[in-house]
Amino acid sequence: MIELDFEKFQGLVPAVVQDYTDGQVLMVGFMNREAWERTLAEGEMVYYSRSRNTLWKKGETSGYVQKVKDIYVDCDDDTLLIKVEQIGGAACHTGYRTCFYRRVVDGRLVEEGTPVFDPDDVYKK
Repeated sequence: MIELDFEKFQGLVPAVVQDYTDGQVLMVGFMNREAWERTLAEGEMVYYSRSRNTLWKKGETSGYVQKVKDIYVDCDDDTLLIKVEQIGGAACHTGYRTCFYRRVVDGRLVEEGTPVFDPDDVYKK
């Protein structure tokens, strides 16, 4: 069994999530021990939501799941790099492919790319 150090970040480890084909960083999430174990068992990303204080399986509501392809553990056993197949093309709840779709240009944020889906339609807000 792989022993991660969940104690450094109050029971959580950060997970940098990257597209396994082109290397683009899709998002950064957090996992507690249960999310980690479910991710390993199910082969799809399960996170711990700090704002909702609960587990959430990526794509549970939207259908935009992340299938695990490779997992890397850093040298301190407290951070993960996970390469995934992003089903549906969007990782961000805003509808963009990546959560990092805004770039700082001359002191302001500029959006790059176009959304894959409309969050109001997907999440029925």
